[in-house]
Amino acid sequence: MRRVTGAVALAGLVLLGACHQREAAAPAPRPVVTAAVHADNTSPAATLPGEVQARYATPLSFRINGKIIERRVRLGDTVKLGEVVARLDPADAQKNAASTQAQLDAAQHSLVYAKQQLDRDQAQARENLISTAQLEQTTNAYASAAAQRDQAAQQAALAKNQLQYTDLIADHNGVITAEQAQTGQNVSSGQAVYNLAWSGDVDVVVDVPESALAGLAVGQSARVTLSALPGRTFAARVRELSPAADLQSRTWRANLTLLNPGPDVRLGMTADVAIAAGNSADNGAGNSAGSNPNDNPAQTTASFTLPATALFHEGNTTAVWVVTGSDNTLALRPVTVTRYDERTITIAGGLKDGERVVLQGVHTVTAGEKIHPIAPLHPEDFGS
Repeated sequence: MRRVTGAVALAGLVLLGACHQREAAAPAPRPVVTAAVHADNTSPAATLPGEVQARYATPLSFRINGKIIERRVRLGDTVKLGEVVARLDPADAQKNAASTQAQLDAAQHSLVYAKQQLDRDQAQARENLISTAQLEQTTNAYASAAAQRDQAAQQAALAKNQLQYTDLIADHNGVITAEQAQTGQNVSSGQAVYNLAWSGDVDVVVDVPESALAGLAVGQSARVTLSALPGRTFAARVRELSPAADLQSRTWRANLTLLNPGPDVRLGMTADVAIAAGNSADNGAGNSAGSNPNDNPAQTTASFTLPATALFHEGNTTAVWVVTGSDNTLALRPVTVTRYDERTITIAGGLKDGERVVLQGVHTVTAGEKIHPIAPLHPEDFGS
């Protein structure tokens, strides 16, 4: 009898433990039909690859022919306005300047002699000591000497300039981004020796495909992220858009100005540019460098078109279920319905662009419930 009683007690303990195990097991999140919503008359942001470049970049070249005897800067060096960056052999230019100066001195002496002769002939002509024809010849000789003096002066000034052109001078503050000639090399006038990226405004250059062109306009704002600076977002604005496509790539070149790049942004960095259609030129104007991408204010005044099945009524309040957080927790969000159609509703505010809302079974879920979001089996049935 004691053995039977012990066996019954043991069986009861086993059953009780099994019940506790079933109660402790958390239920798996149940699947719920959800979809991301987007504001009416806007499309999701298009992300395009780009590159950070200086707004202005110019080649530095000598204005005369010659042989490079010295280069004073190297790739990556910072230069200042008026700084000498390279020099040509000045020997020929110096000899040319000396020759033209000698010609100017000779022409000046000839002019002085012609003026003295003219003064004498004019005095003699007043006393009728020389003929009118002789005075005319003296006057003509003086005019010719004056013209030769002026010509020699211009030649001397040109030779002096050419002597100065043996020094290659930076015409702006900037950074050397390319070296295109070496010391000892003979270069012709206009041949690039360096490439200079000007200091100041910084652009992000993007090649826009035809599919994204309709949503792009000059003055439109955008957000830029850089691979070299993860976690930071920079505000930019479209400054220039090419009117024609490139013949090879069939893309349109767009230049976007970074509003506050900061010293960490360097030329040549790769960038991702997010441009949303319908974005106004004023958006992002006040954003500073390094701002968090989550700092963008919610589009509380945007309108959204949703399926009528997404609407939830709580007394006199209309709301929708929003999926929040990485754990897909449900939260009830009050909204204002401005329009009821046969299969859809239009909401004036309360949602952010890109948020996920529950489309079916809104009266079977609860606040704080964790779900497993699934896409609609037939998305066309939930199209706005």
